[in-house]
Amino acid sequence: MITYSLATIIVLVVALVVSMFKVLREYERAVVFLLGRFYEVKGPGLIIIVPVIQQMVRVDLRTIVLDVPTQDLITRDNVSVKVNAVVYFRVVDPKMAINNVENYLEATSQLAQTTLRSVLGQHELDELLSEREELNRDLQGILDQHTDNWGIKVANVEIKHVDLDDSMVRALARQAEAERSRRAKVIHATGELEASAKLREAAEVLNQSPNAVQLRYMQTLTEISNERTTTIVFPMPIDLVDKMASVMSTPTVKTTAKPNASAGDSETQ
Repeated sequence: MITYSLATIIVLVVALVVSMFKVLREYERAVVFLLGRFYEVKGPGLIIIVPVIQQMVRVDLRTIVLDVPTQDLITRDNVSVKVNAVVYFRVVDPKMAINNVENYLEATSQLAQTTLRSVLGQHELDELLSEREELNRDLQGILDQHTDNWGIKVANVEIKHVDLDDSMVRALARQAEAERSRRAKVIHATGELEASAKLREAAEVLNQSPNAVQLRYMQTLTEISNERTTTIVFPMPIDLVDKMASVMSTPTVKTTAKPNASAGDSETQ
């Protein structure tokens, strides 16, 4: 019995000594409590924890990728959408992460969900679709500010998907088509304006050189003529038409003959 008891004691002592030594990886830290009170943060490497008297909580310092579940929200212009996001954060102060919040993973997840609904609900649908970078920065700043007391640093927030119902998708398609049509009309009108300005400049240049107009007529005839042409086009100068119109519009002067003098007057003369 004595031998058995001694062997048991030796085994317990060895187990107790072995349990005192803990190995922490480079990305791990140990928050040590002494009789229930915070003692210190240890690690990485080999550390000693006195059994019964001290307790240890491991904390991972690597960046954690948190997938925010899909949230139903209503935008400022009363459009119902479903949005999900991803949050990248890490623990920078293990003491605060363990002592200031019960479960920092769950707390960060719930805070990300409520912040996503409240922030995105203040914007219109067009802003959700076109200004994601700015919205991501706003979300990251708000989350980082709220989690600072938990010893957590929010590195980045990314909005992954903005899901719309079928009716809204069709409405956006019609809006995009109308926008493309508007742009096409504006571009066409701009082209017509530039072309008219160039034509006016060309007309002024040709007006200064009448011979150049005749050369332009001949060039045009060369371009439109071919071997099978059965119609011959003779260009008529515009100034000739103007002269004919001015002649036709000139009023005709009518001359009346004077009556012959009476016989008495002739004899008297």
